[in-house]
This record gives sequence, structure tokens and C-alpha cells, in this order.
Amino acid sequence: MDRETDFLAGFETLRALVSEFLAAVLQPWTGIQFAVIAAILVLGLFVGARIERRLEPRLREIRGKPRLLRVLAILLRRMPWFATTILLWLTVAAMREVTWPSRSYFITVAAMLATAWLVITVASRVIRNRLLARVVAAIVWAIVALEITGSLDATLRLLDAVGFDLGEGRISLLAALKATVLFGLLFWGAVALGHLVETLLNRSADLTPRIQVLLSKTVKSLLLVLAGLTALTTLGIDLTALTVFSGAVGVGVGFGLQKVVSNYISGIIILLDKSIKPGDTISLGETFGWIRSLQARFVSVVTRDGKEYLIPNEDLITGQVVNWSFSDTLIRLDVEFGVSYDSDPHEVTRLAIEAAKTVDRVQSSTTPVCWMTGFGESSLDFVLRFWIADPQRGLTNIRGQVLLACWDAFKAAGIAIPFPHREIIMRTPVEIRRARDNGEDGGVPPKD
Repeated sequence: MDRETDFLAGFETLRALVSEFLAAVLQPWTGIQFAVIAAILVLGLFVGARIERRLEPRLREIRGKPRLLRVLAILLRRMPWFATTILLWLTVAAMREVTWPSRSYFITVAAMLATAWLVITVASRVIRNRLLARVVAAIVWAIVALEITGSLDATLRLLDAVGFDLGEGRISLLAALKATVLFGLLFWGAVALGHLVETLLNRSADLTPRIQVLLSKTVKSLLLVLAGLTALTTLGIDLTALTVFSGAVGVGVGFGLQKVVSNYISGIIILLDKSIKPGDTISLGETFGWIRSLQARFVSVVTRDGKEYLIPNEDLITGQVVNWSFSDTLIRLDVEFGVSYDSDPHEVTRLAIEAAKTVDRVQSSTTPVCWMTGFGESSLDFVLRFWIADPQRGLTNIRGQVLLACWDAFKAAGIAIPFPHREIIMRTPVEIRRARDNGEDGGVPPKD
């Protein structure tokens, strides 16, 4: 009964406000005020746009101060609203000097609404997400507008009276709106706080990259869960009632979210078993690169050509992964080459080892070795082995540098690098017949 009374009271209050507004609209001065507001709006937008165009070139001249530039850009983009608001308040002051205050009531309301919108839109830019900032600005301005027009209390009573009972509790439209707004603010705050904690953890030199990622993910997850539980509590839902849906949620996770949960759990396992960490150089199939970040669902791997692969965590757990820097960044590389048969193999091995030592990335602590591996069809085959400690800088480039050093050394020593060749002997029909008569045909069948 109380809910119905509140609903009727709120409805009557709003109806009375609407009636007063319609009655005021019919007054002669009301039309004049609306015409003045429209004229000021057009003039303010025009003047503000002109001022914005004049100040924008000067704003672009600012260098080295990104934060100041961002604040000034936000204010500059709202110059039309600044001009409109100032003109409205100047008009209100002038009309109150020459006539009754009641004859400038709607202009005053318009000035207050314009001021509120200007302040709210500027303050909302603290939120980096454009869509979220606009939604927050619209909601806050709507509340302020209702307060300015004196209809906030009646609107709240009307929204609170609309709802339905759920068990022993009751969910009203007002409670749902409050919970939605609160959840949005808490979610945004949880994400912002999570990013702040992640930044502080990444700056800590006492924590390993693995611990940093694990702690940041744990803190972010707890903050998001806490934001959701707080919103549900505000809505008036008993959290113990959520156990009713636990079975259905378990079935949904088992069928629809199996891969998502598997990747999330795999990410936790990766962090706990220390198999990979940010900065490691890995190979997975044809993908070779270094790990940029570990996310809840995937691992970001950047290759040498600038491509960023998002590899699901489950693939890193179930597949074969080559971690070039798991326990030690020192790895060995092989370079194969061949020289002509008239070369001295002992001299070749000596020159190849000395050439490898001249390359900066080749480790001097571990001496390169060169071995002869076989007698090829047209060359003596060798393999040159050396060690590097920075595989994240690439493998193909260091192999190319070593081969170029060997080329220069062999060229200076007069050692040739052979290339495959074939000898083709062309015979005339007379020579073929003569060879067949002498039994030198080599198995050429006689002509019919």
C-alpha cells in the first residue's frame, strides 16, 4: 500500500510540475525568453567556433608539455559552450536589472543547465574511454537537471515505487539504476586501480617478472569480483541466493566456456611453474619471437618482423615450446658452408674461427669451432659453430654476419667458394655410329 501511495504521490508531483510548465509557456514573456535562449545559443556557437579556430594554431605550437596540451585541447573543444554559457549569464544579469526576475526564469534555468553540462563534460574527460565518459556525463547531467528543475524528489519516488518482489526482498527501478551506476563506477575504479597496482609492481626491482604478472592478475581479478559483489549487495540481492545458480553456471562453464576457463587456468599454471615469463625468447611452430606480456587468456609474442601473435595459454601448456632463454640465454648456432677441393681444410677451419670471432654478438667466452663434415660433390663441406647470448635480437641476422665475415676472410686468402656444375658432351650422329661400332656406345640401342 505504501508503494502505491508513493507512486501516486510522485506521479501527482510530476503532473503538477508539467502543468505549471505548460501554464508558464503560455505566458507572453515565456515565448520571449525561449526566443532569447535560441538566439544566444546560435550566437554562442558561432562566436565560440570563431575563437576556437583562432586559438587552435597557437595551441599546436606548444611542445614538450603533453598534459597541459591535453587540458587546453579539452577546454578549446568546448569553447562554443563557454561562449554560450557566458552570454546566458550576461543576459540574466541584464534582464534582472531592467525587469522582474520572473521574466528571466527560463533563461536562468538554461544558464544553470549549460553551466552544469560544461563542468560535467570537462570533468568527465578524466575517464579515458570516450563512450564511458559520455555515458557518465549524460547520467550526472540528467540528475543535476532534475535537481535544478525541482523534480528530482518526485522522480526518485516514482522510480522507487516501480518494481517487483523477489523472495523476501524487492527490486525497484530506482535500486536497479543505482546498482547499474554503482557497478559501472566500481568497475571503472577497479580497472583503474588494477592498472595502478600493475604499474607499481612493474617498477619494483625486487620482484621477478613472473611474480609481477601473477600479483597484478590476482589483484585485478579480486577487484572486479569485489565490484560485482558490492553492486549486487546494493541492489538488495542476498548473495546466498547465488548458490542456486551455481549448478547452472557450472554446466555453462563446462560446455560454453570450456576453452576460456582452460586458457585462464593455463595462464595461472604458466605463471606458477615458471616455464615462460615476459622477455623470454620462444619458438612455437613457425612462430619465433619474444614474449611481450602474459594476459589472462593469451600470451603476446612479438616476432622480428613486428608481427604480434596472440597465442592461447592452452597451446603453450599442451604443445611443444622451445624457450631459448628458460634457464640460460646462451645458445649455440650452426653455419654450414663449402670450399673448393684445392683449398687447405686446416687453413679453412682456422680462417672460419677467426672470422666468427670478429662478429660482436659472438661470445668470446666460448671459442667457436669449425669441423669438416664431408666430401661433397663439388666442395669440401664444413660446419661452423658459435655461441650467442641474445637470441631475442634475431638468429638470421647473426648467421648472415658470420657468413659475410667468412666470405671476406676466404676472399682475402684466395679460397674459392665453389658452385655446383655439370659437363654436357654433345655428339654428332657420325660420332655416335662410330662409337657404337667400336663398342663404346655405352649401351645405346641400335637403330632399326
